[in-house]
Parts: sequence; structure tokens; C-alpha cells
Amino acid sequence: MSGLLALLDDVAAIAKVAAASVDDVVGQAAKAGAKAAGAAIDDAAVTPKYVTGFDAARELPIIWRIARGSLLNKLIFLLPAGLALSAFAPWAITPLLMLGGCYLCFEGAEKVAHALGWAHHEKSHVKKTAPGDSAHLEEQKVKGAIKTDFILSAEIMTIALSAIPESTFWMEAATLATVAVMITVAIYGAVALIVKADDVGLWMAAASRLAALRSLGKGIVAMMPKVLALLMIVGTAAMLWVGGNIVLHGLEVLGWHWPYDTVHHIAKVATQGLEQGRAAANWALVATMDGLFGLALGFVLIPIGTKVITPVWQKLRKVNPVA
Repeated sequence: MSGLLALLDDVAAIAKVAAASVDDVVGQAAKAGAKAAGAAIDDAAVTPKYVTGFDAARELPIIWRIARGSLLNKLIFLLPAGLALSAFAPWAITPLLMLGGCYLCFEGAEKVAHALGWAHHEKSHVKKTAPGDSAHLEEQKVKGAIKTDFILSAEIMTIALSAIPESTFWMEAATLATVAVMITVAIYGAVALIVKADDVGLWMAAASRLAALRSLGKGIVAMMPKVLALLMIVGTAAMLWVGGNIVLHGLEVLGWHWPYDTVHHIAKVATQGLEQGRAAANWALVATMDGLFGLALGFVLIPIGTKVITPVWQKLRKVNPVA
């Protein structure tokens, strides 16, 4: 009997350790995922355009296919690459983060330039798709969405990796895997709700017996275009804020402290007279200056991206169409 009780005590102790480890993984994943919120918001803002023009019955299947591809991107390709970086080349994490931050600044500034009418609009060479080619068009859209997701997922996983405290290999792997699943579910769950909200509104407006519910349904239908437009604005602002913050923090880590310290010094001086809400005001001011820096950097990068990188990439694709 004493041996059985000792065994039960050991099992209970192991269970406690396992539960504590799970709690640590979830807690670290939540903190790391919060650091990557800006890139995740942009991912959620970009995805709805890939289901535009398809029948309502195909919207959720398309989102599911993109979500599955996104999860494979994170777990099969990016997670092992991130762990290898952490183990063998930790010095490369900051430069890669800064490269991703520059990409976010470029994308955000390009969207602002288009909104202001400053960007050059090239003529579209996309052929019109016949009704019988909808399956082929869907396949193209899904592949394009997964390729775009790979870039954003790489940024999300790199940010998450940099936010994980030093621990064992398996703890880092479990935390990154948890971040990958949590963020993918959050992003594409939100996208599914956004995309189907107008269908729910139409159903409420047509089938509800109560006038209040019918009015609510009509309001949802009328509101969704504005919600999508607002989501694009929030996504662009998040890209510029996160991208600018990553680059400034990276410069500080690499030894150039002046830009990062200047931003925080200005925010501290500007908010020191506040008795209430000083922390929130300080954060908002820092985020605003990070975003403005990201916007300025993005405008500098636009000609480099459009005149140098894009032509080179197009030539590489002609040489290797699979790229």
C-alpha cells in the first residue's frame, strides 16, 4: 500500500510539473503573440479581398484552405527555421526582424501612397475569367494568399521568437507552435466572421419576425463596407507602427541608440505634466512617432522596391516560373 501511495504521489508531482509547463507555454505564447499583434492585424485586413467575387457558398471553404496553408507555413517551414536561428545564429534574429520591419513599412507606405493618389497605377494584364474557370481562379487566389501569408507569418514568428525568454529547446518549440496555432485561429476566425457578417445580416433582414432584428440585419449589411474600409486603415496603421518600432528597436540593439532614445525622450517630456493617464498617453505618443518613422522609411523604400527589387524578382520568376 505504501508503494502504491508513493507511486500516486509521483504521478501527482509529474502532473503538477506538466500543468505548470503548459501554463508557462500558454503564458509565454500569449505574451509573444501580443508582440506580433500588428502583423496579425494586417494579415486579417488583407485576407478578405481573396474571397471577393466568389459565391457565398465558396467563401468559408476558401478561408479554410488559406488558414490551413498558413498553419503549414508556420509549423512546417517557419518554426524549424526559427528554432535553428535561435540555436545556431541568434545574432541574425535582429537583422531579420529589421528586414521584416522594413517590409511592413514599405507595404504600409505603399497603401498610403495609393490612397493619396501618389502611386503609379499600372495597367492590369489579368485576363477576364470565364464562368467555367471559377475553380482555376479560386486555386490561383488561394495560392496567392498563402504566398502573401508566408511573408506575414515569417514576421509574426520572428517577432514571437524574439519575445520568448531563453529556455529549453522543447519549451521554445512548444511556445512557438502554440503561437502559430493561436494566431492562425484568431486571424482566420475573425476573417470568417467578417466575411459572413453580411450574409448573416441579409438572413436577419429577410427571415426575422421581429422588426428590431430585421432593422439590425439591414444595419449590419449597410455597415460592413465601412467596417472593411476601417479594417484596412487599422491594418495599415498597425503595419507602420509595428514596422517602425521594430526598425528603431533593432537600431538600438545594434548600437545606434539615438533614434530610439529620442522618441522615448520626447514622449516622456510631453507627458510628464499629466497626473492621470500618463502611461497610456506615453504609449500612444511613442506608437504615433513609431508609425510616422515607419511611414517616412516606407516612402524612402518605395522607389527601391518598385524600381529595383520588383524588376529583379520578375526576371527571376521568368527564369524559374515556380518561384
